[in-house]
Amino acid sequence: MSSSARRRLRAWIAAPSYPWITGGALTACAVVELFAYPGSVTIAVGVLLSAASLMWRRSCPPVAVLTVAAGLVAFAAGSSLYICTIVSGLAGFYTLGRHRVHHPAILLAGGVLGSLAVNLAHIADWSRQDDLPVPALGGPGSLGLFAEAFVLSVVLLGAVSMGDAVRAREETRRERALAQDQLIAMERQQAAEAERAAIARELHDIVSHSVSMIAVQAESATYTTPGLTPEARDGFQHIASTARSSMAELRRLLGVLRTGQQDGPALTAPQPSLAHLPELLDQHRAVGGDAELEITGAQVALPAAWELSAYRIVQEALTNARKHAPGARTVVRIDYGADRLGLRIGDDGPGPAAPVLAGHGLTGMRERAALVGGRLSAGPGPDGGFLVEGELPW
Repeated sequence: MSSSARRRLRAWIAAPSYPWITGGALTACAVVELFAYPGSVTIAVGVLLSAASLMWRRSCPPVAVLTVAAGLVAFAAGSSLYICTIVSGLAGFYTLGRHRVHHPAILLAGGVLGSLAVNLAHIADWSRQDDLPVPALGGPGSLGLFAEAFVLSVVLLGAVSMGDAVRAREETRRERALAQDQLIAMERQQAAEAERAAIARELHDIVSHSVSMIAVQAESATYTTPGLTPEARDGFQHIASTARSSMAELRRLLGVLRTGQQDGPALTAPQPSLAHLPELLDQHRAVGGDAELEITGAQVALPAAWELSAYRIVQEALTNARKHAPGARTVVRIDYGADRLGLRIGDDGPGPAAPVLAGHGLTGMRERAALVGGRLSAGPGPDGGFLVEGELPW
């Protein structure tokens, strides 16, 4: 059976109408079988009740106790076992094990006792027939009288075990899916925290440079500006002192963020900006990518945080293009508006094969856009491929 056929079969079995259709069909077959092989009223009621009760086996699993009991009573009332009763009995024991109505040991014990009771009823009926020699219980050959109970017990053991195995497998699948969802959520949270820490470090480098310039200029102004009043000189000194205190706080904050990480050139190198995009695209082409840069609007000098956020978004988008659409042509479009910077990075690759989830890279890009009050969207492009669009207002 092909995978698509298996999926359709599972979907049909999981449908709410499945127990009603199968239970109704079995009841109809029971009516036909009773017409073909009529029996007593007890047998007819037992066979029909055993088959019809299966229609409620999913909405009310304990009804399977009635299914099994009615089947055993119908079998005990006659000497032959109807085919519909066999099917309904197996389905009933399977349902009891599948939904864990009782512990499997209790189900098996009840089934064995029921089978033994049916067997004893048949033995009593056989002993009343003059033409059927029945050995006395405990005498030679009497053990063979209980073959019926043995066969029924083995069959119900298989049905209950199968139902319990299916239940255990589905519980395992649910637990595995839950654990996987928790792991994905944890990874996303860790990725977001790591991205925030990286942004905080970069902002520290940006802010510390500006604050240090304020401290130096305020300190030097007291010596280079002629004719300062004592109040103005004290004001400049106060500005310089406040700037130095802010620098100390920033350094302490950076020390917390860098705990457990190695300081190196990557942490002390100048932060990239949009002016470095040509170099970034050259690096993308050097590893086999195809990229083109388009810049529209009047280029203006943006604050360092905006430049860095835009650069990192383009960098991550190119990384995703290399990972998911190697060799695809990527177009990076930067649009300088009157009050906002527009970003559009699209490729002509195959596009996402499944609904786009918030992966680590997309989470980081959205974090960077939100940092400067912007927005970012990512998903399939209108002409195929993958498209990242963002706006960073200032």
